[in-house]
Amino acid sequence: MKYLIVAAKTGGHIFPAKAVSEQLIKTNNEIVLLGIGNEIEKNAYKDLNSKLYKLSIDGFRGQRIFKKFFVIYQIISCIIKVLKIIKKENVDVMIGFGGFICIPAGLAMFIKKLPIFIHEQNAVMGSANRFLSKIAKINFLAFPIKNINRSIISGNPVRRLFINNNYKEFDRTDNEIRIYVTGGSQGAQYLNEELPRVFKKLSCFIKIKHQCGKNNLNKVNNLYKKQGIDAETCEFYNDPSKQILWSDFVISRAGALTLSEIISLKRGSLMIPLPTSIDNHQLENAKSIQRMGMGILHEEGYGKEKLINSLQDLINNRLYIDWKNHNKNNHENATNIIINKIESYFKNETF
Repeated sequence: MKYLIVAAKTGGHIFPAKAVSEQLIKTNNEIVLLGIGNEIEKNAYKDLNSKLYKLSIDGFRGQRIFKKFFVIYQIISCIIKVLKIIKKENVDVMIGFGGFICIPAGLAMFIKKLPIFIHEQNAVMGSANRFLSKIAKINFLAFPIKNINRSIISGNPVRRLFINNNYKEFDRTDNEIRIYVTGGSQGAQYLNEELPRVFKKLSCFIKIKHQCGKNNLNKVNNLYKKQGIDAETCEFYNDPSKQILWSDFVISRAGALTLSEIISLKRGSLMIPLPTSIDNHQLENAKSIQRMGMGILHEEGYGKEKLINSLQDLINNRLYIDWKNHNKNNHENATNIIINKIESYFKNETF
């Protein structure tokens, strides 16, 4: 069977798409990749040895009226392009992983009367997935979302680095608390500027590894040195699984894939959602993780003193020990769940 895998722009869409693609190839399926052709796609997909087609399309939400008419033109143009790809590659089925690029791809599949499946990484369904959910055969969800028909909670497909990772305890001194800070590949200004000052107020011995994002290294380094804190800073860690395993817990934004990867390695997180995320989806992601008992939510508006108190309580009550012993993982089997349910659909089995 030949799958059209549609994902674009961010790691939150692309890495789950890659995880599913790898397993499909292992099980003797063929895949065709569709994206916008940016660097993160090229780097993620380079070892898949599959064709990568690209579309040029802008987002619709938040655009001015003239721009929206232009985007509608782009959608029509992209539908025609995808119809040609479907015919050329003899595509049988599509899996969309979110992002506006899924709209023309899904509509082209619908026109050809071919089945569509979608996966939503966040606790709030994005606009493209919500549109396609009406015609998708199965809507795979990482977190529970109300009022989505034909849905299955699959979890988030995570990269192999975050599954069955052979954990070896790092050498450490007594009473040492290790914290990994990450704002994602781009870093996060709030985390970069506030956390060095917050850590100074904690009454314990801590070690820090901090992913600060591009062009922030010197600034964040200087902040830690000024506070007299033992910290390793890096613009971007190529293998974040090592930093997560090194840590006792993580401080992060609340991107769905980041949180799923942290949980898969039996770590929890103090989550500081990006307040400007679309539909406030990071806040909802964080609430879902907190309900699971694998994290603590702190919103930026709570203030620095509240953040200090939350961190101190987390450490004093040794919540990170509970997180390491937590056995509930909704994500390590996500890839197999998605593929098995799609195969069952084609066998006319109920899901």
